[in-house]
Amino acid sequence: MNAVGALDRIRIVLTRTTHPGNIGAAARAMKTMGLRRLYLIEPASFPDPVAVARASGADDILDAAVVVGSLDEALQGTILAAAVTARRRERSVAPRSAREGAIELLAHTGGGDVALVFGTEATGLTNEEVERCSMPVSIPANPGYSSLNLGAAVQLLCYELRMACMTPPPAANIASNLASFDEVEGFYGHLEGAMIRSGFYDPANPKRLMQRLRRLFGRTRLEKEEVNILRGIIAAFERKLD
Repeated sequence: MNAVGALDRIRIVLTRTTHPGNIGAAARAMKTMGLRRLYLIEPASFPDPVAVARASGADDILDAAVVVGSLDEALQGTILAAAVTARRRERSVAPRSAREGAIELLAHTGGGDVALVFGTEATGLTNEEVERCSMPVSIPANPGYSSLNLGAAVQLLCYELRMACMTPPPAANIASNLASFDEVEGFYGHLEGAMIRSGFYDPANPKRLMQRLRRLFGRTRLEKEEVNILRGIIAAFERKLD
């Protein structure tokens, strides 16, 4: 796949952005690096003239932006999503650096759409949102002062994506039949429902069970056939419950 085709399969997702100027800054950052697909989850104000002013000519990115109501909607149809987060969370998968994450995202564009997810300006992404993504990505900033505004963070990651696109690494053994976000979430829903029916799992007293299971399966990039096998096993167990 050529560079333009690869970048066109990358979604930049902004979650609950509070200031429209940051949306414009993100659009400008994207356009300078050749990315075009912007998804906005419940922005506080959009469309907004402040976003247009800060976009500095990247109006086409704003005009084509997709506004959705949840992260699940933004990731629908993707095969890999990276959560940009600065905080180390308990039991979280070890984060990739911005450069490593960009290379891995780009490597999977041959199999379908991928996404790079950014959180709110003040608090970033929630634990649940990070768990919805396949891998955490962090910007290796000065540990004594790691504060970056949203526009700058988007610019850095878009730059790394462009550099990865211009200087591709040697061919790697990348699975071309990864399960989509929708398929993986369907599996988690099926698994949770079966555990509740069997009495193994009480959603009123979860003790982070689903979080642990997401981490367990998240360490391997599930392929379509693997999801089908797992759901087949669950279905066989369910028949025993009937």
